[in-house]
Amino acid sequence: MDALPFTPNLAVKPEVVPFLDQQTNTISYIVRDPASSACAVIDSVMDIDYAAGRITTEGADRIVRYIVEQGWTLEWIVESHVHADHLSGAPYIQQKLGGKLGIGENITVVQDTFGKIFNEGTEFQRDGSQFDRLFADGDSYTIGAMTAVVMNTPGHTPACTTHIIGDAAFIGDTLFMPDGGSARADFPGGDARTLFRSIKRVLALPGETRLFICHDYGPNGREIRWETTVAEERQHNIHVRDGVGEDEFVAMREARDEKLAMPRLIIPSLQVNMRAGQVPKDKDGSPVLKVPVNRL
Repeated sequence: MDALPFTPNLAVKPEVVPFLDQQTNTISYIVRDPASSACAVIDSVMDIDYAAGRITTEGADRIVRYIVEQGWTLEWIVESHVHADHLSGAPYIQQKLGGKLGIGENITVVQDTFGKIFNEGTEFQRDGSQFDRLFADGDSYTIGAMTAVVMNTPGHTPACTTHIIGDAAFIGDTLFMPDGGSARADFPGGDARTLFRSIKRVLALPGETRLFICHDYGPNGREIRWETTVAEERQHNIHVRDGVGEDEFVAMREARDEKLAMPRLIIPSLQVNMRAGQVPKDKDGSPVLKVPVNRL
């Protein structure tokens, strides 16, 4: 595996509070600096009843309420990527608690790709300006006294990033729990070979690094889980454990992706999330979602 361009500080052990959204099997996180009240929110969720066209805030309110009750200060709201299976609660949480909103710099690639698919007009900015910070590979930011390091891990989407904070890494959809394998790579802009190489970057972290995943579906009926380690993934992951080569992985991933249905909420999720969680508006200013036909 390639050497890491930095040395993780395993002595720093952030407090991690998970929030499970059962409708989308998404796990959001509050990450707190144990030496202060500073915290960040990673991969928040906004609820949607797609059939009724109704968006509500129960999941995001749980996070807001927890931070307020603890007396913590929200400094960052981070998206690990442009999610295709749930709407982001980032702008709602930011409105309530403040903080800066960040995502990987390749959001511009995603915006360009899906701006065409959804036939967005010239008023839709494709420069990532909807976000407060676009993270490049190797960038860092602080949460209180903690330093978070960003590692680009594309493949599932071009804008996927892993956020390494002390002994914890938040890996989005790049990897699942060991019995869940890896993320799909067949969305526009995805690539199985790129995903394999990104996974290897994650698995080059120290073995005791805690890995926090964005989704879990409880394979074979087990209870939902969201925390594993690099060592566990390298030993037991059903898709990319040690000894699985790149060509073998690519063949498996591409064959598997051909059989997968599109996520139930992909159409509203992409339109909203590439806008930093904002719902697009019609000419009269009313919130509206498009349904592209035969484009995905």
